[in-house]
Amino acid sequence: MPPKFDPNASNFHPSDNWTDQPTGYQGYQGAGSFGYNTNGSSNKYNSNQQKRQPQQMSFEDFMANQQGKLNNRQQTQSPINSQNNSRANSNNKIPLSTSIPSISSNTSISSMTSALEKLDITPLSDILSNLNKSTKISEVREHCNEITDKIFNQGAKSIIDWNVIDIIKTLSRPKNSPLLREGATILIQTLSRKFAGVTPFEAYFVDFFNLAFELFTDKENTVKRSAQTSVDSLYGMFPTEAKASTLVSHFLTYLKSSAKWQSKIACLKLVEKLIEECPGDLLELEFYDAIPILTDMATDFKPELAKEGMKILKQFVKVLDNLDLSPRYDLIVETLANPQKVPDCIKTLASVTFVAEVTEPALSLVVPIIDKSLKMSSSSQEQLRQTVKITENLTRLVNNKREIEKYIPVLLPSLKQVINTASLPEVRDMANDALSVIVEAEKEQSDGKFHGRLNKTTSVKYIEQFKSKINDDTLFNYLNGIVVSDANVNDWNALTEYFSMALSSFYDNQEQKEKDVEAFVLTLKTLFTPDAVNDDDSEGIVIVNAPFSLAYGARMLLNKTNLRLVKGHRYGLCGRNGVGKSTLMRAINNGQLEGFPDQSVLKTCFVEHKLQGEEGDLNLVDFIAADPDLSSTTKDEISTALENVGFNEERRAQKVGSLSGGWKMKLELARAMLLKADILLLDEPTNHLDVSNVKWLEDYLVEHTDITSLIVSHDSGFLDTVCTDIIHYENKKLVYYKGNLSDFVSIKPEAKAYYTLTDSNVKMHFPPPGILTGVKSNTRSVARMTNVTFAYPGSEKPSLKNVSCNISLSSRVAVLGPNGAGKSTLIKLLTAELVPQEGTVEKHPNLRIGYIAQHALQHVNEHKEKTPNQYLQWRYRFGDDREVLLKESRKIGSDEERKMMEVQIDVDDGRGPRFIEAVVGRQKLKKSFQYEIKWKNWLPKSNSWVPKEVLIEHGFGSLVQKFDDHEASREGLGYRELTPKVIRQHFEDIGLDGEIADHTALGSLSGGQLVKVVIAGAMWNNPHVLVLDEPTNYLDRDSLGALAMAIREWKGAVVMISHNNEFVGALCPEQWIVENGELVTKGVAEIDQSRFEDGGNEEQTKVATELAKKAAAKADDDDSPANIKVKKRKKKMTRNEKKLQEERRRLRYIEWLNSPKGTPKPANTDDEEED
Repeated sequence: MPPKFDPNASNFHPSDNWTDQPTGYQGYQGAGSFGYNTNGSSNKYNSNQQKRQPQQMSFEDFMANQQGKLNNRQQTQSPINSQNNSRANSNNKIPLSTSIPSISSNTSISSMTSALEKLDITPLSDILSNLNKSTKISEVREHCNEITDKIFNQGAKSIIDWNVIDIIKTLSRPKNSPLLREGATILIQTLSRKFAGVTPFEAYFVDFFNLAFELFTDKENTVKRSAQTSVDSLYGMFPTEAKASTLVSHFLTYLKSSAKWQSKIACLKLVEKLIEECPGDLLELEFYDAIPILTDMATDFKPELAKEGMKILKQFVKVLDNLDLSPRYDLIVETLANPQKVPDCIKTLASVTFVAEVTEPALSLVVPIIDKSLKMSSSSQEQLRQTVKITENLTRLVNNKREIEKYIPVLLPSLKQVINTASLPEVRDMANDALSVIVEAEKEQSDGKFHGRLNKTTSVKYIEQFKSKINDDTLFNYLNGIVVSDANVNDWNALTEYFSMALSSFYDNQEQKEKDVEAFVLTLKTLFTPDAVNDDDSEGIVIVNAPFSLAYGARMLLNKTNLRLVKGHRYGLCGRNGVGKSTLMRAINNGQLEGFPDQSVLKTCFVEHKLQGEEGDLNLVDFIAADPDLSSTTKDEISTALENVGFNEERRAQKVGSLSGGWKMKLELARAMLLKADILLLDEPTNHLDVSNVKWLEDYLVEHTDITSLIVSHDSGFLDTVCTDIIHYENKKLVYYKGNLSDFVSIKPEAKAYYTLTDSNVKMHFPPPGILTGVKSNTRSVARMTNVTFAYPGSEKPSLKNVSCNISLSSRVAVLGPNGAGKSTLIKLLTAELVPQEGTVEKHPNLRIGYIAQHALQHVNEHKEKTPNQYLQWRYRFGDDREVLLKESRKIGSDEERKMMEVQIDVDDGRGPRFIEAVVGRQKLKKSFQYEIKWKNWLPKSNSWVPKEVLIEHGFGSLVQKFDDHEASREGLGYRELTPKVIRQHFEDIGLDGEIADHTALGSLSGGQLVKVVIAGAMWNNPHVLVLDEPTNYLDRDSLGALAMAIREWKGAVVMISHNNEFVGALCPEQWIVENGELVTKGVAEIDQSRFEDGGNEEQTKVATELAKKAAAKADDDDSPANIKVKKRKKKMTRNEKKLQEERRRLRYIEWLNSPKGTPKPANTDDEEED
């Protein structure tokens, strides 16, 4: 039974037989708010029964009663054993988190006498009597010091044995003089200062905070100022671990009580201090309890308390590190405080693309709003749909089901109700998806396994070994709380350090204590990461053992973790995208990682693919010699090193800028070898490398056992071959596992998601390709290269020779081959970025190609001052794609243009030769096109239609191509509005945040964001063909998965260059293999849909493979764009046309009769040329 509330009492104290109810979210009900009492007090205290009225006792009465009792004891000579009757060891034990009940406020004089019989207060009697007679503050301080000294000499446990808390309560009664009330605060100060640093005995002082808070309601300012000093002194006693584990929960319990508003404000100010000083990961553990209570404070009827409560709630919420919710924290807090904002908040959250991992703290913010929305009778079907969508998105991103277990009783009934009552099938389906996650989490609750989270009940059996030595429930509960906090955030160093210090006073043999603590922490560590590798010097020479924390901006990426590297080991660095893998390597390379050995002690080299700018004109030897760290290395040594990694004499003479991506990566590896690095930091080393070079790198790393490697890569095959250990990001800590990636995935199956293609974190959606005039079949060729030969200027050997290929709208082509074989050159010829010296490149005049180059950022490097939205407006402002107009085949140089325009044409219209001024129109002519020509110095009415072949024959091919591009772009943009709103939506479809697209300059975007800008630009005019040159090199894992999913669902043609077998194997049933300048076409029996996390689309796989086979079968047919047959509507023949047809057929029949015997009879057709 809860205690009765007395509205006339000066304070409220729970009775002895009542313990606090657990805090936390218990279901948000009621029409006014989320189950919170808007007057700031919990409902369980609101009882109008008047019972057990407290009896006020002055200090004089207390002392008189005490002296009388003392006299009785002296007469009976019955000493009391303080050890056996101490509060900590009595049968009526009180947990640390429960406030000690007030004797004087809830009991009568007789009951106080009975209570005092259990207390041995003799050592303090005389001092307290003298304290009562004090007339000056200096005398009060002197007596308080005497009390403190006696308690200190007796030991911290005497605080409970002698009921010091009751003494302070008696001193602070309102009926006492201001001097005595201030004396209560001085006693708190002297005690806390005396015992400061005597760990873990600060546990006895937790309940002192309540006494100090109550004094903030005193009428005397001197008492309130002294109370503030007392609070500060108490707060300074506690270490960081205890502040987050014990003080937060204690303060929350106090805020739930019926204390006066001044006391609660004082408590909130301490909570604010905790927010500033405690690590975020420790505070996140308290979100479940804190959010409802702080919401109560923010909605209290007392304006001063409500204002402070709202301020603290907003600060507390911002502790949570969630990139999806952080821009909307203010809206969420306002909605928690005001349920009328639920519809607006739901609408906002429904527009969020959730990608960050969802944890219990994030759910503690959103679930109350979701629950209220699902239960509101005024919720529309659209709001219900949005609410279920948010629930489905959030539950899908819960990585560990334990994060959602506390919210199962809240969400489960609501979702079942939606499934049974929602009118929209879409809503019911989404609710089913969310329900499946919750049901699975509910099963985990009862499976008896450990799921990565301790509580104060389950942790007892691990700390039980110290109970006999501690022999005090208060201290035991206090230490247990610290174990729960540190273990749940995997802060093993802090836990070891604190326990070594806290148990020192309980051990005579300190060496044994260290062994016990080490074994205790190892047990917990094994519980959380059973398959992880623990520190073991026997495995080799430890060259790095650095405790550190790592932040990026305001985000804490790694907190109080340890980097431990053994000589010769090769570590794969694994974790979800965005956890900070590359950031860690850059911090090491830049010397910013605390505790990491200096370059003079341990040589470290960071190997990454980078595009050389100013150094692009240097030859390879000069480029490496320009490195300041290699100033003492001779050019002969550099040449030898280059030769060892495959650079022959001819290639060493090349300019850096002319190397392919793969050779540039090998150049960086050669530089690292010359530096004789002890540690290689490899960031995506297989990017740009072909199969043979990847094999070379694997062999190099495996053979050099003296080199330690730290590798970030998404190439699962490479990590399987190379790695001896895996370092995994878990709870902002580095956890070590023995073995390669396959071994690691067998231990942590959820890690498979890092290496499969999925759009769960980032989504892309491509616009459908437009209709291509005259092309009714997806297997008909829309572009063709025939006998093409091309050589770069100054090169004796052609890059490509006699190459022929074709693509259709169903093509999914992977262009494969070694580095420098000419793959990118082939793509550039196909997209008309380069012009061949021999052969022809044909394409459908209206074909639109979206091209993303190997170094994709070249498209936006010249527009750093523009936002993405402004860049797209600039690119398509006049209806043409300005990037296409910059290609070589579209350029009309001044001299060339002048010579071309000086050519006169006679089109046999009786007006003689004339100069062309412009091409102004185009229309179909049989199987080709004819163009409307505006003649120079002639009026428009004299324009003529000239066949395409005639214009090309006279050298006007560039002019024709430019007009074709204009028409194709115009057709693609026919349904596009070049307005900021539409452009923003297009960027969001590609996966770029709308706010970034509208307001962030290109120069401020990350590499991954810039790539999305390039993709959006290429896809704006609804292209029919998407050409990707090594897309796996410049997209992060999440974006790559989104790109793969978008390509899989897209209806257009795709041609890609990639060395990533995973990406290519999942998408491309057709392969073009380029080697030694020649091209070989190869088909694949079936694409590997298992590369996708969802298992792929079997039906789509079958269709794609069949279409590829059909397209390959027609590759030798005369199916060029120039010969595309367009089905025409049959036109009714005139009388004269019928006569001519009859005459042609008669002559053909006569010719057949005169032909040799056996000649087949010609068929009659309606085609004019064949008839």
